[in-house]
Amino acid sequence: MARAALPLPPPGFDELSVEEKLDYVQSLWDRIFAQPENVPVPDWHLQLLDERLAEYDSDPAAGSSWEEVREEILLKVRERADRR
Repeated sequence: MARAALPLPPPGFDELSVEEKLDYVQSLWDRIFAQPENVPVPDWHLQLLDERLAEYDSDPAAGSSWEEVREEILLKVRERADRR
């Protein structure tokens, strides 16, 4: 059964502020992810995950810990905020 195309964006979306648009998109995602078992995972995602896990298994010391990655992200966010 073919589905009717949805209007993109939905009526009234363009009139929202950027913050309201982000809230709208987040609400959509929250509704979709309320049942994660219904969210399809493309085969290429699974393949990439398998590849990355194999790389990690071959040399666990080559990667960074979550704490290191998090600090790096926070530093970049702070630097961007300081440039504004």
